[in-house]
Amino acid sequence: MNRKTLVLSAVIGLLAPVLAGCGGSDGGSDGADAIVVGTTDQVIATKDAQAPLDPAFTYDTATWNLIRNTIQSLMHVPRGGGAPVPEAASKCEFTDRQNESYRCTLRSGLKFSNGDPVTAADAKFSIERLVNIKDPNGASGLMTNIDTIDTNGDSEIVFHLKTPDATFPYKLSTPVAGLLNPKTYSANKLRTGFEVDGSGPYTFKAEVSGDVMTKAIFTRNPNYKGDLKLQNDKVEVKTFTDANVMGKALDSGDIDMMTRAMTPEQIKSLVENPKEGIALTEIPGLEIRYLGFDTAAPSVKEKAVRQAMAYVIDRGDLVTKVYGAMAEPLYSLIPATIATHTNSFFNKYGEPDRAKAAQLLEDAGISTPVKLTMNYTTDHYGAATAKEFETLKAQLNDSGLFDITVKGEEWKSFRPNQTKGDYAVYGMGWFPDFPDPDNYIAPFLDKDNFLNTPYANPTLRNELIPDSRREADRSAATNTFAQIQDIVAEDVPVLPLWQGKQYVASRDDIAGVEWAVNSSAELLLWELHRGTSKAS
Repeated sequence: MNRKTLVLSAVIGLLAPVLAGCGGSDGGSDGADAIVVGTTDQVIATKDAQAPLDPAFTYDTATWNLIRNTIQSLMHVPRGGGAPVPEAASKCEFTDRQNESYRCTLRSGLKFSNGDPVTAADAKFSIERLVNIKDPNGASGLMTNIDTIDTNGDSEIVFHLKTPDATFPYKLSTPVAGLLNPKTYSANKLRTGFEVDGSGPYTFKAEVSGDVMTKAIFTRNPNYKGDLKLQNDKVEVKTFTDANVMGKALDSGDIDMMTRAMTPEQIKSLVENPKEGIALTEIPGLEIRYLGFDTAAPSVKEKAVRQAMAYVIDRGDLVTKVYGAMAEPLYSLIPATIATHTNSFFNKYGEPDRAKAAQLLEDAGISTPVKLTMNYTTDHYGAATAKEFETLKAQLNDSGLFDITVKGEEWKSFRPNQTKGDYAVYGMGWFPDFPDPDNYIAPFLDKDNFLNTPYANPTLRNELIPDSRREADRSAATNTFAQIQDIVAEDVPVLPLWQGKQYVASRDDIAGVEWAVNSSAELLLWELHRGTSKAS
């Protein structure tokens, strides 16, 4: 076959333009063999993280991608983005003008993979379980606005919210709202190990070496009823510790596709020197990277220190040296491709300015150089992360205003340590739970946020965030989100660095690749199949 590089220029959800497409036939795979997907995402069970695949515990892209293909949610974001549509439900809607009461009716004949019927009581159990367990590592904060949950018979469930929330349908599309079987999930205890089951499109089996999952095997669930159209019967997700080894496996045909995380060098090579039989697909990305701060830590407690870092860091230089065409500078928590974005950090700090940073520190009575350790994870966001932090270190130290040390740790220890507040400054990435500006604000700044940050701004939490959620027309909340972004730029509880693009490489006999990873980095395995596309 001819060499080819496929570039998909589109944006999802609240982006413009929106991808258009309709579901394909439920025809299954053209071949009996499994489609094999490679990834460098690691799923590990440790002493501090014994339940890596429990929806009440886990909150990262790697594990959510496994759960999403196994555990069914009431809603899902359709192919091409846009407003959520029913998945396990046959119908969902707000029943009041204030967006405070949300009613769903389950599909008829819905079953878990073991054949047990799925009822409204199971949906109630699943979400109440998440909120009651309230694990600090998890995403229970997405559901804490629920006041009460009522059921009416086996098929109807009603969520009564504490305050209006137009984003609630999106939250019901996430794995934290997945439907669990009370026979296999305890109401008040996490499910340890690597077992997952639900009523989703696939059943799941893990191959494990020690405490590390090496392969995830997804097989079509014969009991599945929902809105998704499966294009294959079996997919295997194989884990690699090195992106270059993963690339060689693709070249040799040992895997059919590789996703997160290809290196900048691999992508550049495939763009400039396409390989026979390999397709490179660019997919719109909503990923952001940022520095987080423990604002209670003595070294960064003074706002002037964080603001001085904002003056010194050169995002353009960082992107050019480390990521090239894979990224672009970001001056807000909300990416430039999401409606309501404003360049609040650029508006306040402009181009890098050492003199202004020095004056700011002097006026605050802070001695220089300010000594800090910046922590990052070595194995969660790709091999380029180490170079990124060396570049940031050089920028800050070259100013003479900072004395920076960088320290890398594996994700299995990095994330628990970050949650416990062990790091004054740390690097993190974020793919949204759903493509709405709220999901770039609340997870960092609202009560029960996933960073577990001590930063608590009452204006943000008690006024602006609730106000933004009242608007069903999200563009009507633009002014509110602008105020939020300006406060973040002033207080710098987090410091946005860049937003990225996504690339997927695949054998060119694999179809559906452009739909199999969406802008939120969700892995939608049901879209993949061999041969030409069946979708219409």
